[in-house]
Amino acid sequence: MSDSNGIIPDNLFAALPTLREGEAFEEILRCHNVRLERIVSSHRPDPTLYDQAEDEWVCLLQGKAELWVAGQTIHLEPGAHCFIPAHTPHRVVRTSAEPPCIWLAVHIDRGSG
Repeated sequence: MSDSNGIIPDNLFAALPTLREGEAFEEILRCHNVRLERIVSSHRPDPTLYDQAEDEWVCLLQGKAELWVAGQTIHLEPGAHCFIPAHTPHRVVRTSAEPPCIWLAVHIDRGSG
């Protein structure tokens, strides 16, 4: 459904993937040097240690999670968010099973624009 401007609304909670393990990443928007992504985590997150070339702001929309960021453990509940500067090692340590974790991530590439 779109309005007179051709804008089509969507919902971050719609069409969630069912996961047994790991995460599902879905790009929602890319504009210049910014990329928005919906992430859905299973209760068994991927233990990947991330060290990304771009800054990342992440917000937990649903569920409970624990992140490890550069040696610090961060506990998150719905609405909690944090900024992770480029090249800061981080990983998802724990995520809830019910409800599943839904994240909104904003990636900012400082080298483009």
